[in-house]
Amino acid sequence: MKIIEVKNRTSILINQLLEVWENSVKATHLFLSNEEIENIKKYVPQAISEISHLIIVENDNNIPIGFMGIENQKLEMLFITNNERGKGFGKQLINYGIENYNVNELAVNEQNLNSKEFYEHIGFKVYKRSELDEQGNPYPILYMILEK
Repeated sequence: MKIIEVKNRTSILINQLLEVWENSVKATHLFLSNEEIENIKKYVPQAISEISHLIIVENDNNIPIGFMGIENQKLEMLFITNNERGKGFGKQLINYGIENYNVNELAVNEQNLNSKEFYEHIGFKVYKRSELDEQGNPYPILYMILEK
């Protein structure tokens, strides 16, 4: 396992990360319909391409099994493929972000209880709640900040 910051975002890598994203979302965002996931999926490659800091975790075969994106000390995305969840990769990624990019803020879907609890375990606390997500859909968002 290794953590790598990616500067060169090839179409092959973006497609690999899109697969990680979809696998992770289908396992963790049970409140979303397949149609909603497909609609969101259209925007993911652009988000991956444009995020300031893209950090991936690869398995021993150099295949991405997770990634995170950071923008201005804010964790914008963190996804681990489902069969690799619970093995510490998410914690290693977020700790890398905290140590190297001073990540101190994030937003998580309220219905994604496992992720909320994961971030609380790391030390993040909810400071604000929104009834709607960033696209105006009825999925409450919790805004969390790292307590030091």
